[in-house]
Amino acid sequence: MCGIVGYIGYNDTKDILLNGLEKLEYRGYDSAGIAMLDNDDINLFKVKGRIAALRQRVDDTTAATMGIGHTRWATHGGPSAENAHPHQSTSGRFALVHNGVIENYQELKSDYLGGVDFGSETDTEIIVQLVEKNAEKYQDTAEAFRRTINLLKGSYAVALIDKEDRNTIYVAKNKSPLLVGLGDGFNVVTSDAMATLNETNQYLELNDQEIVIVKRNVVNVQTLDGTFVSRKPFTAEIDVTDTEKGTYPHFMLKEIDEQPLALRRIIQEYQDEHDHLKLDQNIRETMKVCDRIYIIAAGTSYHAGLVGKQFLEKMAGIPAEVHVASEFSYNMPLLSDNPLFVFISQSGETADSRSVLVKIKEMGHPALTITNVAGSTLSREADYTLHLHAGPEIAVASTKAYTAQIAVLAILAVDTARAKGLELDFDPMRELGITANAMEVLTDQKEAIDELVRDNLGTTRNAFFIGRSTDYFVCLEAALKLKEISYIQAEGFAGGELKHGTIALIEEGTPVIALATQETVNYSIRSNVSEVVARGANDMIFSMKGLEQDTDAFVLPEVHELLTPLVSVVPMQLLAYYAALHRGCDVDKPRNLAKSVTVE
Repeated sequence: MCGIVGYIGYNDTKDILLNGLEKLEYRGYDSAGIAMLDNDDINLFKVKGRIAALRQRVDDTTAATMGIGHTRWATHGGPSAENAHPHQSTSGRFALVHNGVIENYQELKSDYLGGVDFGSETDTEIIVQLVEKNAEKYQDTAEAFRRTINLLKGSYAVALIDKEDRNTIYVAKNKSPLLVGLGDGFNVVTSDAMATLNETNQYLELNDQEIVIVKRNVVNVQTLDGTFVSRKPFTAEIDVTDTEKGTYPHFMLKEIDEQPLALRRIIQEYQDEHDHLKLDQNIRETMKVCDRIYIIAAGTSYHAGLVGKQFLEKMAGIPAEVHVASEFSYNMPLLSDNPLFVFISQSGETADSRSVLVKIKEMGHPALTITNVAGSTLSREADYTLHLHAGPEIAVASTKAYTAQIAVLAILAVDTARAKGLELDFDPMRELGITANAMEVLTDQKEAIDELVRDNLGTTRNAFFIGRSTDYFVCLEAALKLKEISYIQAEGFAGGELKHGTIALIEEGTPVIALATQETVNYSIRSNVSEVVARGANDMIFSMKGLEQDTDAFVLPEVHELLTPLVSVVPMQLLAYYAALHRGCDVDKPRNLAKSVTVE
């Protein structure tokens, strides 16, 4: 949930580190710091707050050709400059940055570090203090580092510098993402290739429980027992220009507007010149023979999975279950005889999902990852990958990745249906094209959504979203969007569940947003709206054209009923955006949240 950047070469490292950390701001963080090794000492700069504050803190006169940097999201110890990374050992000889959670840090502290004066509340500081203690014993930093890493239990991506060694960054990884970027006369270390794309696009993927010795011209990868590993680099396929905000005030608004383009790109990428679907034949065969699909995801991706379940069952005829990743590892259901696991993740680095992936691979089950980041951990470690082609998503609140996930799940279901010889009563790819046009119409109606927000959500402390059938799944996502960036307490409910308890919370003026895009339940959801209006609720109905009534707040362009989630979610995203904007919230970087959740 935090970011790492390291550089060793011949150029001034200061701007490389700071620029790289700025590229990782989208991941979410509460503090930041860099450590640079000059001719005499390690120069350490740390702040609570943003990279802009760190830039002001850094001494411009400091010149160095190697260093490490970090953005932290608090886990052990609150947000503060003291708890920010990098952490130094007591003597100041070593500095270290770390992503992840050291599960046995209290045990290590009591067993090995009695009497050490700690400067922070973090689990991370245990690592750097252990390295110093082992260096005193073994008189060799590489050996001290290896022995320290062997003691750690949990997740970690670690980069260490030693002021007595100006030629090496020591790196280790387990469960948390980390890459080594290769250059000409320099090398970099990063938790996300996006941070260092201005330097290189060639990266070595690191496996769990590996140690890497990174020098200016040499990179040595080895296992924890010292066995050297040879591995070819891969090319990071990210367009760095896509990460620029351009004329938009916020990345979130830009990414909402990019959804029609992303959907059209997906249609293009997954069809050949003859308009035939082009999926990996191995994926197609695995889909045909599996007897049940288990979708594993978290947050927004989980909501996309709920919609995807409808596609897989209604179009492809395959039973599907959707599970919260963080619960699945500890409460695994009885599995079918021939399951396929589908992991959905924008970043491809979600730690809870990876924990499930490791477990089911040990059991011998096939895995498919649907992700926006080629070369991510979930992509590399699964058997197959379907890429979202949405382009980098910078805002913490996911928008275009969510709709891209739904679109790719639809294409997967369509391809499987055709492979199984099932007849569909509509042309799904044509309908996806119509849906992209409808999404574009909606992104041009921002002023109407803004007015609804001003009239209905301006000062409210809570809000409810209700829907039935597929609309219910979109309501879950709509509520998540509103609460995560505007901090309005929002919940999504199945309309029929209101009378089973939730209606007790309705009082005069409570905003209730209802979705009515499904003909089979149109009158039922309208009956639910009448129930809350009778108790004082301030209702807003978003209906599909053809189902609308005169009193509805907003009418959506008509699309095929199965694809309505791609359309109905757009005004929901805009509701959240304008609610946050008018409350003065940090739209792109909401408090306490991170883009890539890399700790369990």
